[in-house]
Amino acid sequence: MADSGTLHDAFLDELKDSYDAEKQLTKALPKMAKAASTPRLRAAFETHLKETEGHIKRLEQVFASLNERAKGKHCDGVAGIIEEGKSVMAEDFDETTMDACLIAAGQRAEHYEMAAYGTLVAWANAMGHGQAAQLLQRNLDEEKAADEKLTALAEGGINQEAAAAAHPDEREEERKSARARRSRRSNHSAA
Repeated sequence: MADSGTLHDAFLDELKDSYDAEKQLTKALPKMAKAASTPRLRAAFETHLKETEGHIKRLEQVFASLNERAKGKHCDGVAGIIEEGKSVMAEDFDETTMDACLIAAGQRAEHYEMAAYGTLVAWANAMGHGQAAQLLQRNLDEEKAADEKLTALAEGGINQEAAAAAHPDEREEERKSARARRSRRSNHSAA
């Protein structure tokens, strides 16, 4: 009977997957930044690229703390998310809609990474790899912060602008309807 793998083996496998994911994202983030029309969104992607480079360095430190060579294993999940992002960038959307779609693509990657880092931190703690857990927690915290920044950009105007551009006639109808209601109320109060 062959030896069964252990949690340590699964941990190393997940670590290799995350290492490759981060490397893939260092190639995708500059393209997303270039496609963004909003300066704040472009800056968010550029900032996260620098953070991602730091994530790679921390992952290398995790490998070293375990006396393992840093190497990746192709991350199909992030590869698929990146492919979806490329498809979005190939669409002929107006600038604000493209920014909303870029945010959605970025958040897909962030959520994937948060799931992976959350698992890695839990497993590192369970196995007593304290240094690894601390390094991985820093990556997790930065992924969460990047996701929150993207949410703030989306909710801070980009989604609303894209929605307004998608349904300009409906917005005008809403304004006319509101004016008519105000006019009826003022006529009733005058009577």
